[in-house]
Amino acid sequence: MKMSQLFVQTLREDPSDAEVVSHKLLVRAGYIRKLTSGVYNYLPLMQRVLRKIENIVREEMDAKGAQELLMPFVQPEELWQESGRWDVYGKELMRLKDRHDRGMCLGPTHEEVITFIAREGIRSYKQLPVNLYQIQSKFRDEIRPRFGLLRGREFIMKDAYSFDFDQKGMEVAYEKMADAYTKIFLRCGLETRAVQSDSGAIGGSVSHEYMVLTNTDAGENDVLYCDKCSYAANTNHATSKMLKAVVDGGFAKAEKVHTPNVKSIDDLAAFLKVEPSVICKSLVYIADSKPVLALIRGDKAVEEVKLMNAVGANEIRIATEGEIKELMAQSGFDAVPGFIGPEGLKGITVVADNSVGELKNFIIGINETDYHLVGANFGVDVTGPCELHDIRLAQKGEGCPDCDGHLLITKGIEVGNIFQLGTKYSAAMGATFTAENGEEKPFIMGCYGIGITRTAAAAIERYHDDWGIIWPIAIAPYHVVVTPVNVKDEQQIETAQKIYEELKIQGVEVVLDDRDERAGVKFKDADLIGFPYRITVGKTITEGLVEFKARNSSDIQKISADDAVSKIVEIVKNIK
Repeated sequence: MKMSQLFVQTLREDPSDAEVVSHKLLVRAGYIRKLTSGVYNYLPLMQRVLRKIENIVREEMDAKGAQELLMPFVQPEELWQESGRWDVYGKELMRLKDRHDRGMCLGPTHEEVITFIAREGIRSYKQLPVNLYQIQSKFRDEIRPRFGLLRGREFIMKDAYSFDFDQKGMEVAYEKMADAYTKIFLRCGLETRAVQSDSGAIGGSVSHEYMVLTNTDAGENDVLYCDKCSYAANTNHATSKMLKAVVDGGFAKAEKVHTPNVKSIDDLAAFLKVEPSVICKSLVYIADSKPVLALIRGDKAVEEVKLMNAVGANEIRIATEGEIKELMAQSGFDAVPGFIGPEGLKGITVVADNSVGELKNFIIGINETDYHLVGANFGVDVTGPCELHDIRLAQKGEGCPDCDGHLLITKGIEVGNIFQLGTKYSAAMGATFTAENGEEKPFIMGCYGIGITRTAAAAIERYHDDWGIIWPIAIAPYHVVVTPVNVKDEQQIETAQKIYEELKIQGVEVVLDDRDERAGVKFKDADLIGFPYRITVGKTITEGLVEFKARNSSDIQKISADDAVSKIVEIVKNIK
């Protein structure tokens, strides 16, 4: 491809709505253009990157025995009604009506459709196991699309679904996919970590996310990982060994204490001259429109996804002051936030973190403004019904749950996920097979997703500098750019043209920058676009030499044109 013909327009300024590096560079380098909020046109350079990622995915999925199909982007409401997700998925599900007033949706995921396919096409255990996958556009109506391709509304995904007749078979499929994912991301030039995660709206009992760990602010997930072993988990799933803390308040007896205008944990600890760890903090949440009271040690924080899962909700948020006031009134109290407690509340589920059970002679709110109870104990002073769960946010510096190491924290970009779904969808949708003993049983399912567009964006977040993108060569749009410094110099342009033609013959993906532009403009565009290698034909050609430079290095080698061709051919030959 000649640069004069390549459909690309580079920009010198960052787009005003771009917050993260990948978004800025993809727009500036001419890879994407915004169509509407969270929806982008993938221009020719971007399409080449995406196709390369897709082909790597296909090769590794096919190697594991998975079979590719393609499912509709638009899905009927009745399938989602069968699975039970139509009313609970949330506003991210883009619902619409066709001309016959039938409910439809734009597919954010395809569990319902693939389960329908299995229900119609797999009758006997003799047809199992089966793993089916597709590479398809998805749509989720995000409330706040941001970060370009990292959190758009429309995106491209590979999603695979395995069907087995028992748990053991599904676990084998799960391990195969885990191995395939590791290979896929390594081939894309990305080192990932498989972290334990929450299954979210997809469901299932076991799940892992594949995270690209970055040093930028683009990662939407905080990942806790051990400094000694392989433990890693999303913060919404992570557990830890807590550091030792005071858990006995030391009060001789339980009594009500006046604590005027002392609403925060730190202020209360200072007022009573105690450690925050001996205060039982009460927080009111709304889970699927129902109130939930969370109890946790004063020095710890609630992890909302854990709390949501503990009560079996689909959505959760902190309650407003108005909602808390209404809850207090229903129970005959007039307390404000900061003085709430579990005793005497009506119509509310109380969930306590496991660590709260260790507290003795602690401090807690009693639903009376400006007063707390000190010296409280469970079973004596706090007697209402309460469920114990792990709802605590694990924190940096706490102990690893698997070894004697300590947890560190970093930002991570999720590029893939795998779920052990079990019978969540097959049982709900009546997708069964005839077992060897003649019994009808639901399929044991697994689900495996890779964000194709997210993988491209994550690669940029991981590999870039002040001048532009540094693509891993396996997913770069082109391998090399050949740049004649002066296209009006007959020897330079002839040599550049010769190198260009020879590289094409050798199967190298090459761009000839034949534009009549200053050398500085060409070099800036090459760095911005992120061509992995550059061969520059300049004044040294009179000595039979060209310049050979890797994008990820400042070193420039002066070598013959033939050697430059041989060098890049050998590099490309070794791409896996």
